[in-house]
Amino acid sequence: MKSPKIILGVALAAVAATSACGQGVLGDKSESDDKGPIILGMNTPMSGSSAEIGPYMKNGAQLAIDEINAKGGVLGRKLQLRAEDDACDPKTATAAANKLVAAGVKASVGGYCSGATLPTLPVFDRAKIPMVIPAANSTDLVAQKLKHVFLINGTGDQQTTAAMTWLEKSGAKKVAVMHDNTSYAKDIAVRTATELDRPGGPDKAGIETVNPGESDYSANVTSVLKTSPDFIYWTGYYQEGGLLIRQLRQAGYKGKIMVADGAVDPKIISIAQGRNADGLYATMTQMPDTIEGAESWVAKYKQKFGADPGPYSPQSYDAVRVVAEAMTKAGSTDGDKVATALEGLNGFQIFSGPLKFTPDHRLSNGGFVILMVKGGKFTLQDPLK
Repeated sequence: MKSPKIILGVALAAVAATSACGQGVLGDKSESDDKGPIILGMNTPMSGSSAEIGPYMKNGAQLAIDEINAKGGVLGRKLQLRAEDDACDPKTATAAANKLVAAGVKASVGGYCSGATLPTLPVFDRAKIPMVIPAANSTDLVAQKLKHVFLINGTGDQQTTAAMTWLEKSGAKKVAVMHDNTSYAKDIAVRTATELDRPGGPDKAGIETVNPGESDYSANVTSVLKTSPDFIYWTGYYQEGGLLIRQLRQAGYKGKIMVADGAVDPKIISIAQGRNADGLYATMTQMPDTIEGAESWVAKYKQKFGADPGPYSPQSYDAVRVVAEAMTKAGSTDGDKVATALEGLNGFQIFSGPLKFTPDHRLSNGGFVILMVKGGKFTLQDPLK
């Protein structure tokens, strides 16, 4: 990882470079000199344990860019996507963010793993580069109240509310919570465990922490099953989640299992070995094939990329559209002006509904639904409306 002085130097250099370019829309001479593309940056995992997600996010963003460019672009300029691999790793993500700042990106539309996204916040914020984060959703991301940071995925407390609503609705009696100690997973797990401690609802069987990247979780499985839960909620990612589901079933667990949004990927079904995942529940913002009226969008994606859209492709598509709308409203790509325009958006339609940011820059409504694995795929179980 680069030292803070080097990071700040790169960020200030990027700000100076962008200030020298600017936008001619407002008549600023320095801005009128920049007629090239508006570059949007995206940190996303293209290697590592979450590499399956990277192409979904990149393709979703590219689809939005192509549609916007076909209509003339933004402020008379074309949009261009520059994606960097963050591998869901904090050090890799920080280095990738510095590359994007040095490349002169005008906004960031990436961020999947919260633990890798958190250290990039000061990098982009110091350079006054707005971040519209499509996937990462730890409440820690908005806790710093940074001017340029916005989330279009529901946060950990909103996901906890959805989880508790479903646990109570499904008649859970004793719930064990499991997580991998990453920022995103721990945030949801601790919040859910706290809610389970309150009287009047399901009881907490316990909270279990696992080490990510292990090949055997039998000790954790044994520990959890000793608490006799009838419902288990895993808040980590799909690699570990799939293995835990398989080993829980192999150990004889017959109760219900639910996962949080970081584990919602077709890979979790294959890792769990198919039938072990039947009936698996998930708290998730909607998937492409569960969004009402999204059939034409899914068809466009498949036609362009020759594959089905996956998790966070709609949110990444929306992140680009939200940035473009804010730049249009601001009449500028200046970071402060775009951030102010983002704060003022009211009713702009995205997949989760009309957009309006709260004062701390997250969705007014988290947009979580309950999915269930049926026939080897995630299907909409309950819209929680």
